[in-house]
Amino acid sequence: MGFAARRHVRAAPVALTGPPVVEVPGRPRLATFPRVTTATLDWYGCATFRLRTAEGLTVMLDAYLDRVPTAAQSGVGVAEVGAELGPQDWILVGHAHFDHLYGAERLAATGARIVGSYESVRVMAAWGVPEEQLVPVSGGERVRLDAATTVRVLPGLHSCVWSRVPFPDADQVCLGEAGGTWQEHQEQLRAMFAGLPDLGPEVAAHLQAASQGERGDGGALVYVVETSEGSLLVQDTAGAWSGLLASESPDVAILAAAGRANRDGEPVQGTLAGFVAEEAGWLRPQRLVLSHHDAWLPGFAGAVDVGPIREAVAAAAPDTEFCELEYASGFRLFDGCAPRS
Repeated sequence: MGFAARRHVRAAPVALTGPPVVEVPGRPRLATFPRVTTATLDWYGCATFRLRTAEGLTVMLDAYLDRVPTAAQSGVGVAEVGAELGPQDWILVGHAHFDHLYGAERLAATGARIVGSYESVRVMAAWGVPEEQLVPVSGGERVRLDAATTVRVLPGLHSCVWSRVPFPDADQVCLGEAGGTWQEHQEQLRAMFAGLPDLGPEVAAHLQAASQGERGDGGALVYVVETSEGSLLVQDTAGAWSGLLASESPDVAILAAAGRANRDGEPVQGTLAGFVAEEAGWLRPQRLVLSHHDAWLPGFAGAVDVGPIREAVAAAAPDTEFCELEYASGFRLFDGCAPRS
């Protein structure tokens, strides 16, 4: 669609070198060149992305496009994205919170189908999305999106938004709060929600508009999109079942980089940067993209300094390319990725 890219984080300089040379005894030295692919990934802020495959399929990853005006803006909203969606396309929603699900009900007016948790699907049905466009999943399913593309669904975990420090700095060490009960977490959430009106009338109006009657996060999901050019793991909140994630080996991973991280149902004892790096070490993707790290709700969640995450990932997964996307940049997702055997 050719949206103008908006600067978010400047990409680290890339050293330009010549192609590697292959030595074959008795033959001339042959240069090899990086693999060139056509799938693109556009980031629209928070954890919302648009994947376009080589075959022309569009897969939305979350749907939170229309944000409070004082938040960082991608310049792309539901109207612009919806103008290029159709019944052949898909929307994969990671969980039912407004900053992931809000907008999917309007994008579905194009005929695009929604894959999400049973709670996300319940909310979408209540907002008038036809049942034939809704695919409820909970983990373990594999859904065909087109002849060349499938998505596998894994159960995930939401970040510890109930924590007394729900959005720490990336290198801020967070300790304690392990072993809490559901009732204790709900009490802490109520206290946090009670402070939201203090964010101002503009934020309050947006939160009211974006409220869709969801009952919590509804169960976070991780998606593994398998395309003709490579595989993409998508996580939209900083939490994971370690055994499940460690068994995956995607070409590219999108990992959430905001909040008090959740490992195996307990708050991580350490830093967000350390947790993202730990996940990168499990997955060993050829490329890593961050999500959820911009200033998506002023006064509540500011921009995350990704510098400590970049350094931690470099130490834990030195062969992984750390990719810092600008908004709506048409990033060539699998360029340079070696085909997996």
